[in-house]
Parts: sequence; structure tokens; C-alpha cells
Amino acid sequence: MSTVPIPYEAGVIPPSVPPVEPRWYAVHTRSRFEKIVSTELGRHGIETYWPAFDEVHQWKDRKKRVERPVFPGYLFVRIPGVPVHQIQVLRTNGVVRILGGGAGIEPVPDREIDSIRRLLVSNKHCYLHPSLREGTWVRVTRGPLRDVEGRLLRLKSETRLVLTVDLLSQSVATEIDIHDVEPIRRDGHLPAPEAYRTPVS
Repeated sequence: MSTVPIPYEAGVIPPSVPPVEPRWYAVHTRSRFEKIVSTELGRHGIETYWPAFDEVHQWKDRKKRVERPVFPGYLFVRIPGVPVHQIQVLRTNGVVRILGGGAGIEPVPDREIDSIRRLLVSNKHCYLHPSLREGTWVRVTRGPLRDVEGRLLRLKSETRLVLTVDLLSQSVATEIDIHDVEPIRRDGHLPAPEAYRTPVS
């Protein structure tokens, strides 16, 4: 006995399909359209995150506080990874594409978004930094960034915590006390004891 599929409105997930959990995705925008796109998507009920920090620019006669994007040309949206939501984002003025690999889009891990958020709300001085693929993976053990993970970099007398969004291959960094971090494996577990004696690169 054959069954006849029940038609449903185009763009609407049929009741038999379980809802798809929203994830963070990176959106590439036209130059200097990050904030415009974020505002427009917000008007349509889409959750966005446009990380930015304030910089003070000095002119001869005055100072001006300027909002600077952490990742120029990019913002993040939290949507279910299904076509109807992707299309809504892609149709927004200023959007170039949603990042991914191959034929599909690729989510950004929540921990990467959370780490950037916590750094920016901590009011610690931060700055753009070249993306790192090497360096000791550490966890902050105290202070406003406690439990945030990233790569540790030593430059002469400075110690920096570098936070990277791997999908963008872009990073932001802040100075940190070497005594406020502990080395861990990338999966979040503590390394073998000898790792503590390994010089930090």
C-alpha cells in the first residue's frame, strides 16, 4: 500500500522533522558593513554577535573614541543550519557569504564565541593579533578571564593570551600574568606533569 506525502508550505520544516538546534556561524560582509548587517538581521529576530572594542584616536586638538571591529569584515549569527535560515541571512544587504568548507556551512564552536565575549566585557586592553597555530594551549585560572582557554605567547618581557576563531584564522590578544594560567591539552584536560617544565614558545 502506497502512501501519499502530505504537502507543506515551501520553506517550512514539516512536523515530522525534529527542530535543528541553533549554532553560531561566521558571516563575511562587505567592507565596513558589519554593524549595518548586524542591525538589519536583529530587526528580523536573528541573534547576532558583532565583537568590537573602543579605541581612542588622538588628533592635534581633540581625542575621539572609535568603535573598532575585532574581526573586520565578519560577524556571527546564531541560526539553525537549514536552508531557510541561511537564505534569510544571505539575502541581507551587505552579506557576502556564510563561511564553511566544501559545499556546506561550518559552525563556530560556542567556546570560541564565549572566550571573545568574556575578553571584551572584562575591559582588559586587547588588540588584533596574527593567528597562531603553535604555542602552549593554556587555561586561565583566576581573574575575570578564569576558565578561558587560548594560546600563550611570550615576547621578551610580555606574556600574551591569544584567542583565535579557527574558521576565520584571525585572533585577538591581551596581556596576562604567566602565574594566572596553566598548560592544558586542547581537549581541556591537564597534560602530563613534564609539560609544566616545557618552555613556553
